[in-house]
Amino acid sequence: MSTVNNAVRVAALSLLTTAALTLGLVPQASATPPSIPSTATAKTELAALTVAADGSMTGYSRDLFPHWITVSGACNTRETVLKRDGTSVVVDSSCAATSGRWFSPYDGATWTAASDVDIDHIVPLAAAWRSGARNWTTAKRQQFANDLAGPQLIAVTDNVNQAKGDQTPATWKPPLTSYWCTYAKMWTRTKYKWALTVNTSEKTALQDMLGRC
Repeated sequence: MSTVNNAVRVAALSLLTTAALTLGLVPQASATPPSIPSTATAKTELAALTVAADGSMTGYSRDLFPHWITVSGACNTRETVLKRDGTSVVVDSSCAATSGRWFSPYDGATWTAASDVDIDHIVPLAAAWRSGARNWTTAKRQQFANDLAGPQLIAVTDNVNQAKGDQTPATWKPPLTSYWCTYAKMWTRTKYKWALTVNTSEKTALQDMLGRC
């Protein structure tokens, strides 16, 4: 699919979602990662983060953050999150999702094919690298990339995730402004849990988003 077609698809979904939300036709997001802090806790955690300029991308590779790893039986991290965040998910003997429904809280779209869904790292791997993960061991980076205990992984529309790339909230936010509060809480908790730094513009954006809660 071309970049232009991707943009048109996301824009159309955003318009349809806005209309549906206004009419009360869109259900609440079923994708709810664990350990999302309260607003007060998120603000406290944000204030505790070290503010520093982003580090260099020199030496970065996604291969330095091994994923997806086996979690249980034949199921890897991606498949585990698909089952956690989806509704009526059916998997085959290799744990691949063959059917189900996934509601993406970033844009309000619902999908019935797992191929339309990405597992987003709330704090992108490259963003983590720039804010401290470059100094970690590969084992620790693997734990970060497959963190099921915190709000670091979530099932969302693939094109929206790809549009996000490795951007921080300073330059990218979920299309649905109604999700900004939750997104900021998850981003802040992840940075706090893993002792990663924030840059000035990133912190300002998070403060603004938490102010919407």
